[in-house]
Amino acid sequence: MKETVAAELDKTSSKYVLPRVTPDMRMRRLRSKAPLRAMVRETHLRLEQLIYPFFIVEGKGIKTPIKSMPGIHQQSIDEMLKEAEEAVNLGLSAVLLFGIPSSKDSQASGAWSDDGIVQRATRELKKRFPDLMVIADTCLCEYMDHGHCLSLIHI
Repeated sequence: MKETVAAELDKTSSKYVLPRVTPDMRMRRLRSKAPLRAMVRETHLRLEQLIYPFFIVEGKGIKTPIKSMPGIHQQSIDEMLKEAEEAVNLGLSAVLLFGIPSSKDSQASGAWSDDGIVQRATRELKKRFPDLMVIADTCLCEYMDHGHCLSLIHI
């Protein structure tokens, strides 16, 4: 096996010249320390690392495809529960809820109301799947009538 050569000083230009890397050379600088090896090793994707997104709307029996996200739908709570059951049966352990309220206002009241769409969906999911991790999107833009994440104050 060919030995790697460190950078050498080129006497004519007074610059350091790196050796030409060839296929038979094995660069080992990324393997020198355990934390560095851990950082650059292969990534392993496991089922318990996945989070399934749900986009929840008011109503019953609603399941509208999201064109830019194949296989993902805007759906009512009853339809979400059917899909959540499939996901849990496949071994998924976490979902992320995005609320799409039927009405919006300048206070984002649907986001903090006890009867908000995400709050109701969370209660139904936890009732049926107590071990399921439920994560809620907390951005207010979807609940605001102006589409921004914060309240706008006119001065």
